Amino acid sequence: MEKTVLVADDDRDIVMLITESLKFEQFKAIPAYTGREALSILRENKIDFVVLDIMMPEMDGLEVCRNIRSEYNIPILLLSARNRDLDKIIGLEIGADDYMTKPFSIQELTSRIKAHFRKLDRLYKEWNGLTQAKDMNTQAYSSSLVLNEKTFVASLNNQQLDLSTKEFQILSFLKNHPNNVLTREQIYENVWGDEYGELNTVTVHIKNIRKKLGGKYDFIKTIWGVGYKYVEGNE
Repeated sequence: MEKTVLVADDDRDIVMLITESLKFEQFKAIPAYTGREALSILRENKIDFVVLDIMMPEMDGLEVCRNIRSEYNIPILLLSARNRDLDKIIGLEIGADDYMTKPFSIQELTSRIKAHFRKLDRLYKEWNGLTQAKDMNTQAYSSSLVLNEKTFVASLNNQQLDLSTKEFQILSFLKNHPNNVLTREQIYENVWGDEYGELNTVTVHIKNIRKKLGGKYDFIKTIWGVGYKYVEGNE
């Protein structure tokens, strides 16, 4: 099925470059040139991925990201001409899944988007395999933390968690390898499908996951100087 990517940037040349590259890769691309236009398009179309510039008129990309995340669980990649760590941290904390700084490689951008969908396909196939092998009734695990890898819905004690796509994938990867210490490099490569990337992205996402799980549930342990480990309960 054809995937649809919303490309929002006030620079029309950049939008045209991205949309043409996506169309070449067999994606459907819808352009938007302001934040409000992006939200309007999102509400009227089925969008599978959002490329979102931070600096836009009427409503900046961070505010658009907040609005999207309050209503949709759609992967968001932020673009910014400002190479500031603060922008990255704010963007990731409010729900963005990935971040690129202008000027950027259009090949890398499209590669990241394709890697995201490949990862979703792998998770779906793995989920189907688990379901057939274990007859699991669409639940990946029997603990109080339940991950449905078919619908990308996570729940804790029967209460749904508001996780972004990347947060769900990170938690799923850790939970699929209980008591194994995984490095940030391993997590980034598995979730983003890229060996090289901004590893602080992993740190921020895990911070967000912990916040959403609540302080009572310490499923993710930090192994200082090495990485992270998933454990059941409060070991």
